[in-house]
Amino acid sequence: MKLYHKILLGLILGIITGLILGEKAAYLKPIGDIFIRCLRVIVVPLILSTLITGVVSTGDVRNLGKLGIRTLAYFMGTTTIAVIIGLIVANFIQPGTGLSLGEIATIKRPETIAPMQMIVNMFPINPMESLAKGRVLQIIVFAILFGAGLSMTGKAGEPVKKFFEGVAEVMFKISDIVISFAPYGVFALIAWTTGKFGLDILLPMGKLILATFIACSIHVLFTYTGLIVLIGRISPVSFLKKVMEPAMIGLSTCSAAAAFPFSMRAQKQLGVPKKVFGFTMPMALTINMDGTALYQSVAAMFVANAFGIELTLTQQATIVITAVLASIGTASIPGGGLIMLTLVLESVGLPLEGIAIVAGIDRVLDMFRTTTNIFGDNSAGVVVAALGGELDRKIAATSLDQLEDIESHS
Repeated sequence: MKLYHKILLGLILGIITGLILGEKAAYLKPIGDIFIRCLRVIVVPLILSTLITGVVSTGDVRNLGKLGIRTLAYFMGTTTIAVIIGLIVANFIQPGTGLSLGEIATIKRPETIAPMQMIVNMFPINPMESLAKGRVLQIIVFAILFGAGLSMTGKAGEPVKKFFEGVAEVMFKISDIVISFAPYGVFALIAWTTGKFGLDILLPMGKLILATFIACSIHVLFTYTGLIVLIGRISPVSFLKKVMEPAMIGLSTCSAAAAFPFSMRAQKQLGVPKKVFGFTMPMALTINMDGTALYQSVAAMFVANAFGIELTLTQQATIVITAVLASIGTASIPGGGLIMLTLVLESVGLPLEGIAIVAGIDRVLDMFRTTTNIFGDNSAGVVVAALGGELDRKIAATSLDQLEDIESHS
């Protein structure tokens, strides 16, 4: 049985087990926690080594600039589309109508950060501290600078280049080992999630969950696959199949970082060269959050509906701009999602008390957001590689079964 079939089986069995055991399914959660820890321990060295080698492999620093511009343009474009889709769906469904928030609990207002301070926080003071604390955006900035400097040193930098290439290969091998245990981790985490929330949560908050699910599905099935077909010129079915593994990991763990090693493997299977995905994937992990930005627009409409507030077109345009910029600015901030929603609500004068009830089902909504983010990260690599004429469409057209057979015999 192929790995993605095992993961899907683990997910289905996890749902069934969670419904049967209820809150007792919490005893299975440590298995999932161990799996996530094993994945997260890989992420920082994998990002550092692949990004440095990816930057060096671009050769001329000017090529790096072109790659960076294409990548950022893709991120900003798809995030803007995501927020607009979220607003359209939310306007149609009206997720907060019929819900009384009169007695909702108030929440502590999170500390907001000035826009310029967000930019300043992207740059590390001590790279070792950034690595130790897992500040991914700071690690990315340092890795890009280090890689650019390394590419300019010529022969003197060859030993350092080979060292990081070796680190990257070692981390890929460790990733393969951890990935093989994915079905068990997925089973445990989904069982715990289902046991904790059950199906009762679907009733009072059903419209918000439905709106988020529909908006995310539209973005994945039309925006991403449309770009994959138009620019990448590869089969959308092949793309969806090859990204299914990291997507299911994201669905069960609610962590794009946990799915990162799976996404790196999916990029290889999609024919994206290492020098491209070594740059785009670490960047995407922190600043390409289409699912998160999309959710902000749905949540804002939910709060407006629940409090009986009518949002004008100007206010909705403000939500689009704020959500797109905040999705980048809050990427490296702990609890960034809460701060991001606070910024969006404040931008149009909506009451922050609405966050309290949304936070109660955040785990369920996060499953959709994270899965969308992962599809977006993987589509970015394909589109950016295609725009640069570097996508290997022969590999992209090869079926997943054939690629896995080749890998097993190599």
